Order: sequence, then structure tokens, then C-alpha cells
Amino acid sequence: MQIYWTKINKIIDETREVKTYLLDCPQDFTWEEGSHTHFALKGFNAGEKPNRSLIRHMSISTLPNEKSIGITTRIREQCSEFKTILRNLGVGDEVAIFKTHSNVPLKREDKNVYLLSSGVGLATFRPLVLNYLERADNVHQIHSLNIDSSKDYLFTTIFNSVPDKKFTSRFVSTRKDYYEEVNNLSADKDGLFYVVGSDEFLMQNIAILREQGIKPEQIMLDKHEQQLPEFLS
Repeated sequence: MQIYWTKINKIIDETREVKTYLLDCPQDFTWEEGSHTHFALKGFNAGEKPNRSLIRHMSISTLPNEKSIGITTRIREQCSEFKTILRNLGVGDEVAIFKTHSNVPLKREDKNVYLLSSGVGLATFRPLVLNYLERADNVHQIHSLNIDSSKDYLFTTIFNSVPDKKFTSRFVSTRKDYYEEVNNLSADKDGLFYVVGSDEFLMQNIAILREQGIKPEQIMLDKHEQQLPEFLS
């Protein structure tokens, strides 16, 4: 397993609680849209066994052509040891990334694509949308629906409807509005539904979609293949 040590080159305050850490791209490091990586802090591999409290699964919120690896995360006032350390890191500090993999690349199957997310889960979809806006081949259209009760919505310049490019986006702050729209979207029996958020959020969305006749193979989750049956069976 290759561990890439790399430096933070920029920190962006996206909202009051959400930051994006932009990392230098190691020379032979590659990824595709919808990728996640293991993101680790100094000292994680200092002992005999890796210190798991210093490692997190994180989505990469940038595309390779942006020349930086973006890690977007919410850091609340009261937060874990990992986030406390991360909050105190600055430009030039080193972090590690390893085991990078995409579970949710953009499928180009001549269908409508629906991106359903909660809060900072939207970061997973940022590269998919950028990829689609650059090249829309074999995707009919994309609609993004994000729920964030804080109303501090993320990436609003990118998640801004572009009707000419058949991209629409909606932010909502209440569960009622969110699930009402999911219900409406599921009228498209041929669409592809990508869902990113907590496990509980996934289960609630899957329950609605399945109830409306959406098949498991139309539902894309940011989970390893062996985990999918837990959610979709």
C-alpha cells in the first residue's frame, strides 16, 4: 500500500463550519470523479498498528485538472480529536492520503441522473457536476437536491442551475421539503439516483426510492461493493 505524504497548499472557509483543504498533488497520484480516500494526520503510523483515530474516509471534492486534491469537511466547535488537530493545521503542514477509490463515478448511460445529498455530502458530487458541465456526453440531464438545516449552503456557484446545460439544483433546509421532492423525482422510473450522507440518511432515501419502484441497480451509494447488500437488499 502506497502512502502519499503531501502538503496543504490552501485552506478555504466554505461556510462558518465547513472548510476545504487543498493538498499538493503527488507526482503519480491519480483519481476520478466520485473518489474517496483515506486521509490521515501525522503520527497515524508511528506505532506498531495504525492509530485509527487519526484516519478518516474523506471524499475528494476536486477534479484532477484543478491541480489540487480537495478535502471538504465540517468542523464544529465541539469536535473529535481528529478534527481538533485538523483545525489547527495550516498551509505547509503535512498530511497523508492512501487507498483512493471511486464508488460513484458519473455513469454515462443516456439517462437522467439525480444527486441526493445531505450537508457536506454535497462535496462528493462537486467533481461529478464539474465533469458533466465540461462534457455532457451520454447523460440526459442532472438534478441535484441537497438538504442542509444550517442553511449555509455549499458550493452555490457550482450548484447553480444552468438550464442550457440541462443541470438543475435545489437546496432545502427541511426534511419535509426534501423527502417531498425525492418522492417527486422517483416518478422517473429509468433514472439513476446517487445518494450521499449518513447511513441513516441512505436508508431513508433507499426506502422511498424502492417503495416507488426504483430498482437497486439504479441506486448508487458511496460504499464498497461488499457493503452494498446491507443497504440495498
